[in-house]
Amino acid sequence: MSSSSQASSVVSQRYANALMELAEESKKLDKVEKDLQELKTMVESSEDLRGAIRSPLYAEDSLLKAMGALADHAKFQDVTKNFLGLLVKNGRLSGLPKILEAFAAALDKRRGAIAVNVDVAQDLSAKQQKELEAALSKAIGKEVAVTANVKPDILGGMVVTVGSLMIDDSVRRKLERLKVSMGSGANENVGLKEVG
Repeated sequence: MSSSSQASSVVSQRYANALMELAEESKKLDKVEKDLQELKTMVESSEDLRGAIRSPLYAEDSLLKAMGALADHAKFQDVTKNFLGLLVKNGRLSGLPKILEAFAAALDKRRGAIAVNVDVAQDLSAKQQKELEAALSKAIGKEVAVTANVKPDILGGMVVTVGSLMIDDSVRRKLERLKVSMGSGANENVGLKEVG
């Protein structure tokens, strides 16, 4: 990890922890968590929003108005709305996606959930994600927090990573194994006759 990405990670963690403390003090942690999940979905689904967050070209007052309007429209908690304003004023809005990730990870850790990364070929619906979390929680025997990453190159299936354990049940991996087994001479056409 480069020193700039380490610094970015530290900053994201600090902002996430500060927001968590504010949410707890105001006894709105669950509501703020819901706000941030909704905000994450908004950011992921809107190229315009991602552009506004990343661009240094927007004036601070324009960004404050835009983030305020977004928070009002989504009926976010005051804690969430004020936090977005703070990010704008401190020039940290571009770090919002990383801060959202850091907040979710810190909250999962606090709740004792095990972090599980799952690579899938296509986006999971909310229902599929809940079903996957339930199945993995049952298999592991503890509550899990799933982070799904879309990786079309796996073709299908999934790759599940829990700590240092990785289970690769992707279509790509199955095809690789098939190719290896066919290339190793295990399936030579010895003694086969053409049927016709």
